[in-house]
Amino acid sequence: MRHSVRLRTLTSRAVLAGVAVALLSVLVTAMVAAPLAARAAERQARDSLRTQAGIMGELLRSRLQSPRTVDEQRLVAQWRTLGIDAYLIRGGRADRPGLPAALVSRVAGGQAFSGKRLVGGRMALVEGRPLGNGNGVVLARHLATGFWRQVLGAMGLPLTAGLAAGVLAGTLLGRRLARPIRHAAGAANRLRAGERGVRLNVEPPQEVADLAFSLNALAAALEVSEGRQREFLLSVSHELRTPLTAIRGYAEALADGVVEGDAAVRAGETVLGQAQQLERLVTDLLALARLDAVEFALAPMEVDLSGLVRDAAQAWAPRCAAEGVELRVEAPAGVVRAFTDPGRTRQILDGLLDNALRVVPAGAPVVLCARSPAILEIRDGGPGLSDADLAVAFDKGALNRRYQGVRPVGSGLGLALVAGLARRLNGHIEAGHAPEGGARFTVALPLPDPNTRRTNPWPGATTVVPDAEEERR
Repeated sequence: MRHSVRLRTLTSRAVLAGVAVALLSVLVTAMVAAPLAARAAERQARDSLRTQAGIMGELLRSRLQSPRTVDEQRLVAQWRTLGIDAYLIRGGRADRPGLPAALVSRVAGGQAFSGKRLVGGRMALVEGRPLGNGNGVVLARHLATGFWRQVLGAMGLPLTAGLAAGVLAGTLLGRRLARPIRHAAGAANRLRAGERGVRLNVEPPQEVADLAFSLNALAAALEVSEGRQREFLLSVSHELRTPLTAIRGYAEALADGVVEGDAAVRAGETVLGQAQQLERLVTDLLALARLDAVEFALAPMEVDLSGLVRDAAQAWAPRCAAEGVELRVEAPAGVVRAFTDPGRTRQILDGLLDNALRVVPAGAPVVLCARSPAILEIRDGGPGLSDADLAVAFDKGALNRRYQGVRPVGSGLGLALVAGLARRLNGHIEAGHAPEGGARFTVALPLPDPNTRRTNPWPGATTVVPDAEEERR
């Protein structure tokens, strides 16, 4: 089991791959080099045998004219120790069997021979030298006797060295390739354990550098995200604690009988107002949570933004009048078409209007605008936003933290909720400076498309598309 686990590592697999490549290279090299080495060895053996045949012929030229002597027998025995069989031909006959008759006749007839023949039933290199008067000498060296041993001996050391080098290279390469991955895995485990200062050295090759860069970017993003989450939780905790403190204080006063008569009524109104503030905060939190849910329901249809703006203005006119704010509508007489969910789009308008009325002083304007192509815009004459504010306007709690105690603020979730709704509607929202002197929020929505009206253009949302009869109603 332990061996199988080890074979799953990149290092072990790289080593095995290196060994396999080295072994394959050795086999291919052997297949290519062995015939070349064999031919070279054969040529060397033939040259050596030719030289020795000439020497032996000169030694025995005069002696073959007389009967066989002891010296000849010693000379033949000495050649045999070298792996060479020596045959002496006298008067056209070999001194012992084994040579082909045609070869004996050829040498006895005065013709030299150099080549391969069957000698004693085995293939051998043969060199024959005629010595005149039907005499001659023939030397034979069998190919199987030491020949392939010589070839393999010459090739064995280089091939073994190549195989060892392949194993070593595979091991070093495997460890080199696995090292950055091991470091990345260790860094990921440290990130999982909660450490956020983890960083990897960015080093070549490019793939390893990309991995290190991505992991560093992930660590930085986690650090920023968790920092924002902590800030957001602190902000929400503060927003929750303020009304809860007021509710608890008045509740204790009522319970102890300290507050009576008209004061009790005012205390009850205060508790009710604080409870409503808590309810708004919890509602915003739930809405933000639902924005990222897969089952977030949408009902897209073709909508007239001009009519939507006028309806919103009619609904908000009493509150604007009560606060002394001038509400203006800028919309063309014709239809401004968009393909959107009217309820969710109205929720965006309500959120932006509520945000504007919170800070716009009496006498200043709030402008509700609709224009082509599928654009909604809300501008106000309030204190506005700085360039630094615009960069974080839609971050949860960012403006709330900046202006707490400076100007009226809400839960810190309203603009984040509006931005999330625009995103889920496949639209886009941006913040800027208004010509009226305050803030400007512009929402761009999708245009109607006959080819996609009956499909779900917003991945991740549960889309309810009304049929034609429902649209007419």
